[in-house]
Amino acid sequence: MPSIQLQGKIFLQGTINALTGLHIGGNSGELDIGGIDNPIIRNTFNRQPYIPGSSLRGKMRGLLDRHFNNPLEKRVGRDVRVHECETPANYNGCPVCQVFGVVPIRQLSGRTMPTRLIVRDTFLTHESLQALDRADTDTDFTEIKTEAAIDRITSAATPRQQERVPAGATFGPFQIVHSLYTQNGNDLDNQLLTELQLFDTVLKGMELLADDYLGGSGSRGSGQIAFENLKLTFKSRECYEKVDLAPITIAEDVAIKALRQSDYTENVLKAISAE
Repeated sequence: MPSIQLQGKIFLQGTINALTGLHIGGNSGELDIGGIDNPIIRNTFNRQPYIPGSSLRGKMRGLLDRHFNNPLEKRVGRDVRVHECETPANYNGCPVCQVFGVVPIRQLSGRTMPTRLIVRDTFLTHESLQALDRADTDTDFTEIKTEAAIDRITSAATPRQQERVPAGATFGPFQIVHSLYTQNGNDLDNQLLTELQLFDTVLKGMELLADDYLGGSGSRGSGQIAFENLKLTFKSRECYEKVDLAPITIAEDVAIKALRQSDYTENVLKAISAE
């Protein structure tokens, strides 16, 4: 079993702007006469909509699997197929599994790194909550979008309703945490460069998501989002040992593409070498 050392954590935060209505499905819990066909997920305590970290993380992983042409060979339940490497050779060549993690069983037992990526749940901003509270919405903080399923032969229509967070709502701050690891204390510089390349995979997933959709009914207009007001900070291993040592800000108020084109890699390496 190799020795694995944490070299620091990259924190990326910002806001998520719903450019079109956003539907991330929840559980209605019971059948209500005249109720909504497709409710959204809400915080149980205050009934406010939010974006689960699992939704962001899962969509980014799925888009990256398509981008890298990863085979979808693992079945989850009856109808869902996902990609997950099963051999060390495949894992070592797969940035998606190295970032998002795999189940370390069979051939991978003791031969993988810890999952590098954490994606937090993201809640509506105070300003959006106030605006939605003042707005004439159909339900608390949301709108009801009525659609119709059309029979392709008879043209008969069956109405259906979908709950959405209205376009213009802002969630934030979202937070993504990416850990940088090295093994065995050898060739640290090259290992760290590889680790930072894996973080670029995260940024690539965010860029793919911004050009796709989040949640349901994306092909019918829902779920277009924008990541805005990005701030990147780095917290070195030394910060956890010296409480008076603050994380450093690498970039602030940038877009995803501009961040990927910046010199953030060099700045993180400098922060680590300065310890």
